[in-house]
Amino acid sequence: MSLFSNPVVVDLLARYRPIAAMGYSSALLEWDLEINMPEAGAAARGKVRAELSLLSQKMALDLAGLVEKADNQKTLNDAEKGIVRVIKRELDFYRKIPPKLIEELQRATAEASIPWREARAKSDFARFQPHLETITELKRKQAEYLDPSTQPYNALLDLPEEGLRMEDLDRIFQQLVPALKRILAKTLSSGHFPEKHPLEEVDYDVPSLKQANKEILSLLDMPSKRFRQDVSTHPFSTRISGDDVRITTRYEPKDFRASTFGLIHECGHALYELQVDHELDLTPTGTGVSSGIHESQSRFWENVVGRSRQFTPLVYPLLKKNLSFLDKYSVDQVYAYFNTVRPSLIRVEADEVTYNFHIAMRYELEKKLLEGKVNVSELPSVWNDMIEEYVGKRPPNDAEGVLQDVHWSWGQYAIFPSYSLGNVVAGMLWKMLSKQGLLPVKDAKSLITLKAWLAENLHKPGATYAPKILLTRVFGTGYDPSGLVSYLENKYLSMS
Repeated sequence: MSLFSNPVVVDLLARYRPIAAMGYSSALLEWDLEINMPEAGAAARGKVRAELSLLSQKMALDLAGLVEKADNQKTLNDAEKGIVRVIKRELDFYRKIPPKLIEELQRATAEASIPWREARAKSDFARFQPHLETITELKRKQAEYLDPSTQPYNALLDLPEEGLRMEDLDRIFQQLVPALKRILAKTLSSGHFPEKHPLEEVDYDVPSLKQANKEILSLLDMPSKRFRQDVSTHPFSTRISGDDVRITTRYEPKDFRASTFGLIHECGHALYELQVDHELDLTPTGTGVSSGIHESQSRFWENVVGRSRQFTPLVYPLLKKNLSFLDKYSVDQVYAYFNTVRPSLIRVEADEVTYNFHIAMRYELEKKLLEGKVNVSELPSVWNDMIEEYVGKRPPNDAEGVLQDVHWSWGQYAIFPSYSLGNVVAGMLWKMLSKQGLLPVKDAKSLITLKAWLAENLHKPGATYAPKILLTRVFGTGYDPSGLVSYLENKYLSMS
C-alpha cells in the first residue's frame, strides 16, 4: 500500500520531483568538489551551485499555492503531513532569503574550500581569514532575514535542527558539562583506561589499513552496490539518492584508529540514509530529519557499538591480518587503545568523555562570533583561550586550533551542537536497547537484528516527523542527557 493516496499530495510530489533532481545534482557536485575537482575549478563550481540554488528557490516558490491547498486537506496521513511540513519549511526559507544572498553564499563557500585546505595544511589562518569574514557576514545577514526578532544563533539553529532553541542547548550543556567533568576526573584517577597507548605512535602502511577498512565494511554489511567509500581531508557522508550514499575517511601517518573509527562513524550516517523508506526517495522527506538525529546514528555506531568490549574481538582479527604490528598486542590491549581517555585539542580525535567539551566551546564561540562580540581576526587567540579553559591544553598552531574543522568553510554555523545532540540520543539508544537485549553487539546476527530495529523505529520515516516528535515516538521524551551520562558511567566508572 502506497504511503501517499491523497490526490493533492500526489500532485504536489509530482511537481516537487524537479526540485529533488536539483538536490541530487547539487549533492553530487558537492561530493565531487571534495574528492575529484581540480583546485582551479572552485570559482566555476561556485557559480554553478549558485545557479542551481536559485533554480530550486524559484521552483519551490512556484509550489506555494499547491502547498497551501495540501495543507488545508483534512484527511492527510502522517507521511503526507510530513511532506507538507517539510515543503512549508523550504518555502518559508526561500520567501525570507533573497536570491542574491543565496547566490553569494553558494559562491563564497565554494571558493572557500581550497583556501581552507591550504590554510590547514600550512597552519596559516591568514590564508582563510578573508573567506571566513565574507561567509560570517553573509550568515549574519541570513539570520536577520530568517528571524530579526531573535538572536542570530537561534535563527540559524532551526535550519539543521527543526524546533531547537538555545534554551534547549543551555539546559543540555548545563546538565552535561558538570557530569562529564566528574566522570573525567574519576576515570583519570582510576587508571583503568590509559591516557596514552604505544599504538598511537606506530606508523602504518596505508594500503594495508585500506584493506582492513574494506573488510570492516563487509563486517558491517554495507551494501556495495548502493554505497562507496573514498578519501578526503575531512571525513564526511553524503546522500546522492537512496541507492547512492557515499562516505570518506582519511589516512594520517600513524594512529590507525582515527581512520578506522572515522570510517565506522560515517557508516552510521550512511546506514541511516540507506534505510530510509524507498518510497520517500525524490520526496522532501526522503532523508534524515536533522543533523542531530543523523549524528546520533554515527556516534552510536562509532562509540556504543564500535568501541565496545564485545565488538573489539570482531574487528581485531581483520586488523591483525592486515597490520602486522598488532601481533604484539592482545584483544584487551587493542580495546584499551580504542578507549584511551585524555583531553585532546582535536575534536574528531577526542574520546567519548571529553568530546562534548569541544562542542560546548564551539557553541559559546559561535554565538559570540555571530553577535559581533568576537571578530574573525580574533578567532585564533580567542579559540586558544577557550579551548584551554575547557580541556586544559593550548593549541601550538592554527591547524590544531581554529582551522581543524571544515564546517565554517561550508557556511555551516550553528551545526556543531548537533554533535552533542547526537551523543545524547546515542545515550538514549544505549539505555533503551540494553534493556531490550539488543546491546551489546557480539556477532553478525546481533548486528543484523540491531540494524533492523533502527530501520523500523528511526530510519524508515526519514524526515516525516520533526526531531522532537520522532524522539517522543521512540523514547517517550525529548533530548535527555541522562542516558549518555549513565552510558559513560557504566563504561568508564564501573571498574573504579
